[in-house]
Amino acid sequence: MSVNHYENFPVASILLPKRLRPAVAAIYAFARSADDLADEGDLQPQERLAALAAYARQLDHIDHGTPVEDPMFAALARVAAEYALPVQPLRDLLSAFSQDVVTPRYADFTTLLDYCRRSANPVGLLMLHLYGATDSRNVTQSDAICSALQLINFWQDVAIDWDKNRIYLPQEDMQRFGVTESDIAAQRDTAAWRQLMAFEVQRARALMLSGAPLALRLPGRIGWELRMVVQGGLRILERIEAADYDVYRHRPKLGKADWLVLAWRSLWMREH
Repeated sequence: MSVNHYENFPVASILLPKRLRPAVAAIYAFARSADDLADEGDLQPQERLAALAAYARQLDHIDHGTPVEDPMFAALARVAAEYALPVQPLRDLLSAFSQDVVTPRYADFTTLLDYCRRSANPVGLLMLHLYGATDSRNVTQSDAICSALQLINFWQDVAIDWDKNRIYLPQEDMQRFGVTESDIAAQRDTAAWRQLMAFEVQRARALMLSGAPLALRLPGRIGWELRMVVQGGLRILERIEAADYDVYRHRPKLGKADWLVLAWRSLWMREH
């Protein structure tokens, strides 16, 4: 389900048609590079924002059909032209990465979902464009799957995000269940923490299941690809539950045995 820094992105897997792999690789290269600008290295916040703004100017060139010299953006321009991809989803990704630089906390779930709308949902939308399947129902369910995957990534990476001075758990939920930032800093596995995480896990699962019918409706390889993605996300949630929500000491990840489970569940997947 995850690929290095940019998790939840299906990069040129064996289930992707060969003809689409260069296009997916070009989108992934842009997304990962931009994500690294926001997260990696020793740049100061203003330097990160300036670098992301420079990426946005390159997208303007692509949108206006003017030449770009950078090889990464040249490849992206070719893909955008070949598949008539909209540039706005790419801009949304940059918006989310810029937000990561300046926004370390989220007041409520609505605000967090708005971040997911820009950090995760554009990936699914671009994939639908590559497959020519962008009707409103498909987009709505793709958004649900992508946002759920982003939430799942947050829940499994609480400790990693804390080290970056970020908390994606909504502040209102932390207050409701009595979990403080000092609890996260000390990695306290308390009853309040488990109740909070159980609530967030169920919330992510419900969102994932609301989008899952898309994986059954899309034909061919994209349908199988998406089934594996959905089942992978649900499996991570099961791993969190199996660890009794102690993601500090038991960060869930998928092993070889899990992929057999995912394949089996994908084969027998039915609409809920």
